[in-house]
Amino acid sequence: MSDMRNVLLAVPGGIAVYKACEVVRALQKAGCDVRVTMTADAERFVGATTFEALSKHPVADDLYAFPESPIPHVFLADWANLVLVVPATGNVMAKMAAGIADDCLSTTLLAAHCPVLVAAAMNVHMWRNPATQANVRTLVSRGVGFVMPETGMLACGDVGEGKLASVETIATSALGILDGRSHDLAGRSLVVTAGPTHEAIDPVRYIANASTGKMGYAIAARAAARGAEVTLVSGPTSLEAPAGVRLVNVVSAAQMYDATTAAFREVDAAICAAAVADYTPADPADHKLKKTEEHLTSIELVETRDILATLCSSRNANQVVVGFAAETDDLIAHAQGKLARKGADLIVANDVSRADSTFGADTDRVALVTATGVDQRETLPLADVADVVLDATRDLLVGAAR
Repeated sequence: MSDMRNVLLAVPGGIAVYKACEVVRALQKAGCDVRVTMTADAERFVGATTFEALSKHPVADDLYAFPESPIPHVFLADWANLVLVVPATGNVMAKMAAGIADDCLSTTLLAAHCPVLVAAAMNVHMWRNPATQANVRTLVSRGVGFVMPETGMLACGDVGEGKLASVETIATSALGILDGRSHDLAGRSLVVTAGPTHEAIDPVRYIANASTGKMGYAIAARAAARGAEVTLVSGPTSLEAPAGVRLVNVVSAAQMYDATTAAFREVDAAICAAAVADYTPADPADHKLKKTEEHLTSIELVETRDILATLCSSRNANQVVVGFAAETDDLIAHAQGKLARKGADLIVANDVSRADSTFGADTDRVALVTATGVDQRETLPLADVADVVLDATRDLLVGAAR
């Protein structure tokens, strides 16, 4: 972790400005010193006093009235290790792309000579506008990082892309850059599996393993943010596809097997976080079974094909395979056994009997189990766990290429 953690938060005007306050707190909790520059429009939503109280620094909103320096844009640009723009409006991105510097915030952005991360938020039609998309491409080509907007209900009532990403996602992306993870997976391609599979008994009934898909989706989102090309093979979940990820929706274990093995032929690594059903009904009915007429006393089951074992046996010398082990007892012993049986490079083990790492939790406590040992981690938010898994995957890929 770097000791240099000075973050300049640039706050343009938009309805999501209030979320920037939470970003300040999240970064401070991670040990960052945060200063703020903001526009006059931003102050119509949240006043400078609020950011001064949170940051413990004067807010730079005027090029000619900053108490700490007569040239605030140069002072702040020299001080920052990262400039984080939240919420990045279409207007401020257009200014950045064109090099316009007509207020304290945009002038500071022009003077910045450290990494810049943009968390975009705007109306869906503004986001989709060809001018905005051209500006995004321009900024990306110059090395500006992006936390892409999510899809959902917007403040204006429209539904679509444009919703500011979660505070956790923004803070994790910023901390990743400060810790040297910015685009460290660029040029890499991954397939990630997530969620449960549903094995049909009849058209309306199924058997399944417990899973919300949150862990796999977090891994896919963080991998994309770190520059990887990601294919996410997902069983049925209620989650939205992460930005920048190719989503392949499946239902059954057989469908997940086919989609994952096909994708694996073209990627560097597979991270198998899905809770794939081990068994499936041998003869599912083609109609809804009536309890009064077709009393079901037993279901004949057959084993599903083993996705993890297949990937391990078919990989080439440069590919990496990571599996997960959700256990309720003897966590490490079971994970070590799975590692040996499947032939994986890494097993991520978590005790789902714990409240902080059970199904649906927003945190997880994992152990990284490899042939050389066990690395037990403390309980972390899912995005941080995703980075832990991706760090290990990256290191394995580097080792495989030697």
